[in-house]
Amino acid sequence: MMIREILTYPNPILRKKSHNVVKFDEELHTLLDDMYETMLWHSGVGLAAIQVGLPLNVLIINIPNEDELQDVSELIEAINPKITHKEGIQIFTEGCLSVPGFNEDVKRAQHVVVEYFDRFGTLKTMEAEEFLAVAWQHEMEHLEGHLFIEKLSIIKRKKFEKEWKRKLKEESKKA
Repeated sequence: MMIREILTYPNPILRKKSHNVVKFDEELHTLLDDMYETMLWHSGVGLAAIQVGLPLNVLIINIPNEDELQDVSELIEAINPKITHKEGIQIFTEGCLSVPGFNEDVKRAQHVVVEYFDRFGTLKTMEAEEFLAVAWQHEMEHLEGHLFIEKLSIIKRKKFEKEWKRKLKEESKKA
């Protein structure tokens, strides 16, 4: 297993729409294992394949339990996921490994039903609420080539862009 590089905004690859996986093989399993290592290394709770540069409809989610630990037995590996039902509204403060150090409130559905395949090609259905529903919606937006910052109001988005440019400039001076 290896830790892969996470692409960060404004990398144009993050805007690519991902494609369905057709082969559930060893290569897919390696990708999933690497994504898990990468996500944990970067203290994330979810990761989409596009964030490591592969435009595939693959994502993982591992929400910490009540002890704030990420139990591998709770890991969700979702291939070619589809949200089949959304309901309710919630506001949740989100962050993203592709937009490190930035968090903002985002409006999402409170409850979702998702269909997806596991690493072996078995069809699964999951109902999710609250934080898990947020994670599903957030990661699935990556598969469509979108980032959570696109959901911000115009004022918040302008403020973000200004702060982000300043941050990138400071980092390039250090490099």
